[in-house]
Amino acid sequence: MTINLPEQVKTIIETLEAAGCEAYAVGGCVRDSILKRKPDDWDITTSASPQQVKSLFRRTVDTGIRHGTVTVLLGGEGFEVTTYRIDGEYTDNRHPKEVSFTDNLTEDLKRRDFTINAMAYSEKRGLVDVFGGIEDLKRGCIRCVGEAHERFNEDALRILRAVRFAAQLGFEIDRDTQRAASQLAGNLKNISAERIQTELVKLLVSPHPEILKKGYELGITKMILPEFDRMMETGQNNPHHMYNVGEHTLKALEYVEADRILRLAVLCHDFGKPEAKTETDGIDHFHGHPAVSAQIAQKVLRRLKFDNDTISKVRTLVLYHDARPQVGKTEVEKLRRGERVVAEKFVRRLIFKVGKELYPQLMQVCGADILAQSSYMKTEKLLILEQMTDIYEKILEKDQCLSLKDLAVNGKDLLNAGKEPGKQVGEILNRMLEDVLEEPEHNTKEYLLGRYL
Repeated sequence: MTINLPEQVKTIIETLEAAGCEAYAVGGCVRDSILKRKPDDWDITTSASPQQVKSLFRRTVDTGIRHGTVTVLLGGEGFEVTTYRIDGEYTDNRHPKEVSFTDNLTEDLKRRDFTINAMAYSEKRGLVDVFGGIEDLKRGCIRCVGEAHERFNEDALRILRAVRFAAQLGFEIDRDTQRAASQLAGNLKNISAERIQTELVKLLVSPHPEILKKGYELGITKMILPEFDRMMETGQNNPHHMYNVGEHTLKALEYVEADRILRLAVLCHDFGKPEAKTETDGIDHFHGHPAVSAQIAQKVLRRLKFDNDTISKVRTLVLYHDARPQVGKTEVEKLRRGERVVAEKFVRRLIFKVGKELYPQLMQVCGADILAQSSYMKTEKLLILEQMTDIYEKILEKDQCLSLKDLAVNGKDLLNAGKEPGKQVGEILNRMLEDVLEEPEHNTKEYLLGRYL
């Protein structure tokens, strides 16, 4: 088997070999190359000590020298070069208490998580596959190296990584690996929120985000995302739905593009339904669930240490994911005749609340939500969404006022007109904006000052 190594990787390996050391590309880059996927990065493992590596290359950074890792800077890129090592005892379900270096490649490979990530390659020695990684790639299988309980006890994050790799690659998880993951999922409580966040996002933006259900079945989400478990246990006996809340969410994830913000918003959009659920005459209702979902989403994303910009955008998308005009029989008949039923002022007000830049993403979230519902009124809902998108584009073309900064009048104008500085200025500007959102042609200085002063 031949793998095309980047020139910088070849140079690093050849330099180490010329010094009498072994060196290989290792891990995910080998796996992805075999699968004809483009590796995100290239890692190198070597029998050379960290000090030898540093002596052989002009520019290096000690990124993890205690654990044998030196980053070699070559051609404007950084490549992690790690000495073969044996991990000592793990005391925190994440990091070895100590490591010792070795000159045995097999010893280094056996400490890795899954067989498909425990292969090494060099042009001189070819592929080294001690644990059946190639066979597992052919079978489409995620399987731990050696004994699954040992691998997961060493690093509990591997439990979540198993599901993440299954989602990214469309693979099944080996039965023994699943059993160990289920039995040891409780150890995920020892993993930092930042690490959980990274793996969760990778899973969500994968080609198969619906595999999050496997995380539920194995007890993983119970530890890292109990809000999802509540959704999986909440039914929706309602004409608009055909799945429980969790299954609906999984289906909606498949209908939205693999964008971080969009997938997070869809994941969170119905978090509030278990709390908001009521029942009348055998029909389930979820009045006010978007606001509850937005509050819960904010708490969850903060708990998982997401940045403020992400939290703000996701919260906004969740809050307004159900913002569509309610239509009766007359409007439905108009829709079916191809007539417009959505008012421009409704869309202007929604753009004001959501933001001009975020509005297209809101339409995607709304669309995914609708597509994951039952067939009841689905066509009409999608037609309304189409009108809301068309109106948005026309509003932008007309460059209509959508925020205070677009008003023809500002605070300075009011002060020049004799208004005292303070709260009253803001109140007047907000009234003017309300007027202009209703009637865009009112956005002139002459009209606004004459009407409100």
